[in-house]
Amino acid sequence: MPFLSSSHLSHPIAITLCFSELSHVMGDLVLQKIAISGPTLASMIQRLSSSPADLDGLLFGHVTCIALSTLSDDSVQSTPDSQLVATISSFLSFPSLLSFYDSLGRVDSSRLTLTNLNQKPLIGWFSFRRKTPLRPSMRESSVTRSLPSNPQLYLPVQNASSESLFAPSIFLLFTTPLQDQFIQTCQYRAFQFQSSNLCFNPLSIDIVNIGPAFRGHYGAFSPTSALPFLNCELRSSSAINECRNEENLIGMKRIAKDQSELDMCAEGMQIGRLNQLIGPEAVNYTAGLEDLYEKMLCKIESLARLVEASSAKVVEQENHNRKLRYKVARSAGLE
Repeated sequence: MPFLSSSHLSHPIAITLCFSELSHVMGDLVLQKIAISGPTLASMIQRLSSSPADLDGLLFGHVTCIALSTLSDDSVQSTPDSQLVATISSFLSFPSLLSFYDSLGRVDSSRLTLTNLNQKPLIGWFSFRRKTPLRPSMRESSVTRSLPSNPQLYLPVQNASSESLFAPSIFLLFTTPLQDQFIQTCQYRAFQFQSSNLCFNPLSIDIVNIGPAFRGHYGAFSPTSALPFLNCELRSSSAINECRNEENLIGMKRIAKDQSELDMCAEGMQIGRLNQLIGPEAVNYTAGLEDLYEKMLCKIESLARLVEASSAKVVEQENHNRKLRYKVARSAGLE
């Protein structure tokens, strides 16, 4: 059975690991903080809480070194600072424990090859166990210690001043309260394993996308729409009547084509009105936008009615065929 056949692949994750400077302690990159988006954390907790048993999984992503500059008012010179950002793009969960290691915590390197991992760089792993203390067990310590011991799992730090490799030393632990509660609760904690002193370094977790401090993340939001790109510049009817040349004919064909494309999205919406709803002037046409959305809903409702009618015809035809088969079988039995 392939290694990834019994796994579950989640939605994409964004986790940030920060530290004030790139400090190497016996080859370790010392991290200070982990940040995870609210929807990503909710997705992981939903996957864990819906599991009938304890489980674990792998974390994938890449690490990038970002150079920062801290300028204070009392100093003209800026003190250079560095930030290590590890983006976990996805996680892979397994239906039970002991998925890629044995009962003693020894990792099976053959299951963690790049081929089995679909060429995804490994950045760490996580474990979920119910009603247990929120601290790594002996077996989890052994597993986390074994991951950095495999040099093939190291991933290069992007944009680093010098060649640096990041070991998959991140460990996320999830558990539930020891006592049953009326509200379902999931507790979690993040660690980084330090191979130099063989210990876990607890890290704080910042939940991104929650609170006013993260509203600026949506400044570059670019909305997308199912509406086709339309050039809505229309000439007046008098101009069309005065100039019936080839250019006007091409323009009329283009308008007809654009109108047909618009009819696929909104029912009863004229392309001339859409011209007033595009660009900075759209703020003055709130009623027009509401009318556009209403006509789009009408289009969806009409399609739903067509599907319902066709489904009714299919059911009617199936019933008719069933009656015919019954008659044929009955006549054959009488003979």
